[in-house]
Amino acid sequence: MKILLDTCVWGGARKDLEVSGHDVVWAGDWLEDPGDEEILARAHKEGRILVTLDKDFGEVAIVHGAPHSGIIRLVNFGARQQGVVCLRVIDIYGNELQAGAIVTAEPGRLRIRPPEEKPEEG
Repeated sequence: MKILLDTCVWGGARKDLEVSGHDVVWAGDWLEDPGDEEILARAHKEGRILVTLDKDFGEVAIVHGAPHSGIIRLVNFGARQQGVVCLRVIDIYGNELQAGAIVTAEPGRLRIRPPEEKPEEG
């Protein structure tokens, strides 16, 4: 899967994901932080699941209707746990994420917001 790690996600999480065969970009490697809207737009343009610690991306996606290719929000995990937790979430909800779901992972709890239903054209 294609994944974009937000700057707030530990850069070392990339190794865990890459070792498992994922195509990973870490926004921390960029020369500057373009802001939440642009990060979400880049992830969507490249078909990447966005992994973040920041709840603002959910607001941008849900309230403002910004298109996305799935979001994983990690809550209260130590830096060295982040990659492993991402792998577990992708294992469980990979198809849903690729369809545009938002998954919030907390210790002992996973919450999923399914992708919005698109109205059928007729």
